Amino acid sequence: MKFNCVIPILYSANVPASIRYYTEVLGFSEHWGWGDPPDFGGVSQGEVSVFFCESGQGQPGTWLSIFVENVDEYYESIKAKGAKIVSVPEDKEWKVREMLVQDPDGHFIRFGHGI
Repeated sequence: MKFNCVIPILYSANVPASIRYYTEVLGFSEHWGWGDPPDFGGVSQGEVSVFFCESGQGQPGTWLSIFVENVDEYYESIKAKGAKIVSVPEDKEWKVREMLVQDPDGHFIRFGHGI
């Protein structure tokens, strides 16, 4: 058996607002919504996808780890767009240079790259 991918489904208080934050601030490009107004939707960038759901799935405070090509360049890009940066990029003992970002629903995303 081969697994192909994993897509987290995060709690969202407002799916359109979550999609806007992930596309306009965090740089995800593809997006979709289900319903009118959407109460389920998602974003993707490259091989990474994240879904959002308003109807009882998950809770605020979920943690994700997303690897990017260069976390320092990414940091500068999203900082300029108003991302809520919890910690700036730094080398970690687990051999990853990473930073911590929080989204509007209280989820934490570790963006980083291997060192």
